[in-house]
Amino acid sequence: MRIDEIAQVERELDAVLELVQEPDQRQEAGDAKEEPMRERDWISTTEEINEADRTEQGMEDEAWDEDEVFTETAVSSEGGQKKRRDFAVLRPGDSLTAAFFIPVLVLVVIFAQRGIFPFGEECFLRTDMYHQYAPFFSEFQHKLTSQGSLLYSWDIGMGVNFSALYAYYLASPVNWLVILSPKQFLIEFMTILIVIKTGLSGLSFTWYIQKHTGTKTFGSCFFGIFYALSGYMAAYSWNIMWLDCILLFPVILLGLERLVKEKKGLIYCIALGVSILSNYYISIMICIFMVIYVLALVILDPPKSGRELAETAGRFTLYSLLAGGLAAVVLLPEIYALKATASGDFDFPKTISSYFSIFDMLARHIGNVQTEIGLDHWPNIYCGVAVLMFLLLYLGSRKIRMREKVVYFGMLLFFYASFSVNVLNFIWHGFHYPNSLPCRQSFIYIALVLLMSYKVSLELKNTPWKHILFAFWGAAAFVILAEKLVDNTEQFHFSVFYAALLLLALYTGCIYLYQKGKWNRDVLLLAVLTLVSTEAAVNMAVTSIPTTSRTAYVKDNEDTKALADSIRSSVFYRIEKGDSRTKNDGAWMNFPSASLFSSVASAAMSDFFKIVGCESSTNAYSVKGSTPFVDALFATRYGIYPDQQPADGMKEQIGRHGSMWLYENKYTLPVGFILPNDVEDNWILDSGNPAEVQNDLSSVLGVRDMLIPVEGVSDGKKLTFTADDSGDYYVYVTNKKVEKVSAMIGEHSLTFDNVDRGYFLELGYVLQDQEVILQAEDEGKPAMQAEIWRFDPEGLNQVYDRLNQSPLDLTSWTDTGLAGSIDSPEGGTMFTSIPFDKGWKVWVDGRQVQTRPVFEAFLAVDLAPGEHKIRLSFEPQGLKQGAAITGISLAAAAVSACVCRIRDKKRKRHF
Repeated sequence: MRIDEIAQVERELDAVLELVQEPDQRQEAGDAKEEPMRERDWISTTEEINEADRTEQGMEDEAWDEDEVFTETAVSSEGGQKKRRDFAVLRPGDSLTAAFFIPVLVLVVIFAQRGIFPFGEECFLRTDMYHQYAPFFSEFQHKLTSQGSLLYSWDIGMGVNFSALYAYYLASPVNWLVILSPKQFLIEFMTILIVIKTGLSGLSFTWYIQKHTGTKTFGSCFFGIFYALSGYMAAYSWNIMWLDCILLFPVILLGLERLVKEKKGLIYCIALGVSILSNYYISIMICIFMVIYVLALVILDPPKSGRELAETAGRFTLYSLLAGGLAAVVLLPEIYALKATASGDFDFPKTISSYFSIFDMLARHIGNVQTEIGLDHWPNIYCGVAVLMFLLLYLGSRKIRMREKVVYFGMLLFFYASFSVNVLNFIWHGFHYPNSLPCRQSFIYIALVLLMSYKVSLELKNTPWKHILFAFWGAAAFVILAEKLVDNTEQFHFSVFYAALLLLALYTGCIYLYQKGKWNRDVLLLAVLTLVSTEAAVNMAVTSIPTTSRTAYVKDNEDTKALADSIRSSVFYRIEKGDSRTKNDGAWMNFPSASLFSSVASAAMSDFFKIVGCESSTNAYSVKGSTPFVDALFATRYGIYPDQQPADGMKEQIGRHGSMWLYENKYTLPVGFILPNDVEDNWILDSGNPAEVQNDLSSVLGVRDMLIPVEGVSDGKKLTFTADDSGDYYVYVTNKKVEKVSAMIGEHSLTFDNVDRGYFLELGYVLQDQEVILQAEDEGKPAMQAEIWRFDPEGLNQVYDRLNQSPLDLTSWTDTGLAGSIDSPEGGTMFTSIPFDKGWKVWVDGRQVQTRPVFEAFLAVDLAPGEHKIRLSFEPQGLKQGAAITGISLAAAAVSACVCRIRDKKRKRHF
């Protein structure tokens, strides 16, 4: 055989062997050819040699490295040396178990210490979990158990698109398990989900760094524990709707790495799709980072040709779009709904500014620093104080390529800018500034820091001791400087700096013992595990898990629900609950209500509530401050109160259960009626004073005013008046610097918060000649400037008679539809107290007609003279299109999986 033929045969054999190898092996072989002594796929050369030695020795577990299987100790024997092996109890596979159960155990212990039910009478209902998530979970469970529609709900905000609310708050597939939870333990169901998802976050991150580095060490669980119990989780673990994205993020990372390196995108597509489905908001940040990370991967391992680069870009784009398509069935209705919210408009920053320095941000790696969940922009990035050392070791490591250092530190620098620069902060949060809860993307930064730290930890055995000392003293010097330079005493207690120095010393000591091999391997691992767990647990206990009274939250629930259930009927109504816990009490106890606190709240509804004197804000509105006229307009037929109401002639007691009283309002307008002529055009809504707005409607209708002014005497700090007649009194504070007001009514006192929102202060029923003293309770004691008004029942009676001349008489009322008839002799606009939504369709006498908003907030249609049959039906905008896109995406993903499987089988048969 000729020499050239022999060479050809050798090349063909090499090609066959390369194809037979696993993808990672082929990549490693290629790297080895380029750089024989370079670590491959972030696995050290030492690790490779040890692995080869173990294979020759017949060891079973490929992931056991020499230091983790046994410890070799030099023992003196008559001047000679011999080796002794300590059998290892902790196996590398135990890392996943520890990464899950340690965070779970930490949370359970803290819950027990806090007295959280069943360990006491407290509960972990923090911030939005108290006001939003618990009520929405309750409404979701109610719909599932009663076979209600998931498209619309009358129990919140006068009627809301429930599919949009579901997409924003409830879309995690795990939440469907709520159907199995007893109603009385709904709070505990949510708490258990938080605990389990926290544990799964530790497990998924540990699994990821093992797959990413190609190693399987018990020590990997230390980094998973810090991921699960990071400063981000300490600040936001109560935000249950985000946790799916946190635990899925490591899976998405690995999926993208396989897409780029192995050309397999199914894991990336499915994991990202489930993340978007679970919570689109946090997924926006994940998607932004995926673009950054795919560029990083391309820089770290450049494609061999422009064609390969184009193929990578094409696969990334295709599978990313496919992931979005998988979630389209919930995503599209949400997008349409958000257009009607106060977040629907974009106002890009006109200037560039910075909130704080990189040094101040880095200082937040120190443990036990109070978390930031308010309006300040501080990132919550704690993930173990040892990372201050490991980042320095990473920078100085000779085993890590310079290119990789530049890429990873470049990404960290970009995150520092993202936390601090207003424009980047605006972009990361979906082109909006967050309303509290800052730097919501910081879990991505934490994952990067911990990944870099783990890579360094794999080289600790061979890292020169002087490098360890340099990293220790560098980190210690930073902590000492932080104590001097960081000016944030509210969040940085002086003790945190001493604790950080102590922890750095302890970690350095553990590294010393590890390098010298003087301790039993299991003992050392358990010592480090104890240290890591203790540090993370103390930080979580100090900075997180506040509680509130579970007893107070549920104390009147049974009585309220019993009364609400007693009035179920086909007649349209809404219920007002006195002494409400939240603006979403209707969702929590499952009765039709008018108030709402939600990020999908209609901006137009918020504006109208404020116009007529009710409390409202960017994403909330409530009947706090409502007059009997507003109750009538909003079809609030019933009220449930914790005490007996005075006989004011406008409501009648119809029931009582336990501590709660049920009343029916005598003047309640139907859900729909014909507006008298000229009301829509002539009612002045922009006067800026709710009393004048309501009285202006009386003027347009040509009837008596509903609110009568009352004189008061002010000495600057206090405003005093004497009731000229018995009745319901209201105060409108005109000084917008006043945020808190106290009122003394005889021996009875009231306190009002958020007064600067411009709502009526309801003093209740005040007897004739009774003195009332009003005082601002703000710091600096701003002047108490306000107007006093008494409500006139006769004025309401006349307004009610004029508006109720052509009512909509309902024959049916369901979750997604209304039907009835209306007699309109002169025709006109049929007003409904239903928030305007383009998802509503209206048929008049069997023919669909065009809907429009009236007063920019309510659903209305124009009717010709005569008697008409009316039918209203709701279907969320984008639902059908989203379902179609999801179906196509599912089919495409299935086809992709089949093609990949068939291709892999063909390759195996061929070779």
